[in-house]
Amino acid sequence: MNNFIRLIKNEQMKMYSQVSTWVMLIVIALFVIGMGVFFKVEGILSEDSAQSGENWEEQLQAENEQLQSEIEEEPGFASMNEDTIAMNQYRLENDIPPDSYDVWDFVQENRGNISIISLITIIVAASIIANEYRWGTIKLLLIRPISRTTILASKYASVLVYAITMLLFLYVLSFLTGSVLFGVASPGEPYLFMKEGEVTEAPIFTHTASQYLLSSVNLLMMATFAFMISTVFRNSALAIGVAIFLMMSGNTIVSFFADKEWAKYILFANTDLNQFFTGSPVISDLTLDFR
Repeated sequence: MNNFIRLIKNEQMKMYSQVSTWVMLIVIALFVIGMGVFFKVEGILSEDSAQSGENWEEQLQAENEQLQSEIEEEPGFASMNEDTIAMNQYRLENDIPPDSYDVWDFVQENRGNISIISLITIIVAASIIANEYRWGTIKLLLIRPISRTTILASKYASVLVYAITMLLFLYVLSFLTGSVLFGVASPGEPYLFMKEGEVTEAPIFTHTASQYLLSSVNLLMMATFAFMISTVFRNSALAIGVAIFLMMSGNTIVSFFADKEWAKYILFANTDLNQFFTGSPVISDLTLDFR
């Protein structure tokens, strides 16, 4: 076990000694800070702030009436409008005013940047084995009194640690940037979302943290694919190409076979666990336990 931990520590030191690792961190930081500044400067969030005034009840009632009339005129928008009407009605019945855009909303917006972390992690996972062969340093590892299984396991564990670290970095940076630009709100304030057609309430911190953790499943799966291909073929370009292709086409594959009974057993239909807790499954009869 001590050898295993030392190998992981050694891999982490190698990762963070490379300029490319810090460049990747800077890229993520630029995306997060840039998006926050854009939102702040362009005033995109003024409409949300306007609804949090003293007359929010009247504004929500007027919005519901407008949405109801749109449903009658354009039935195609019924599903989306009905969800908004249900949310507004829940706020009116439970005296929960709409909150202005704050740090927690910004943290949720940045969950989309997990795809960038997935891309970066794929590159790291695809290179961690292939580079050892390319640089000739694999011989230095294999002559040690450590089994090949332990060496591979330590490298795979290092990739997972790197992925989780990047995910945590994104969450913390989003929180800090959002706090500076949009203000700090209580982590216990209620957040409303639709689940199985009903309005559900949860503490905002718990909701955002769980969303990031659930999104990490797809992140770790893509890293595993890239690591596996790189280990088998010793080719980082092939591993990166295949992993990125699967990441980009996963949802398309599921949609193409959505009408098949066995579609719910496709791997890519089950990697986004948020659909089971805070949304609607991509396949109607898809459940977490396949029942």
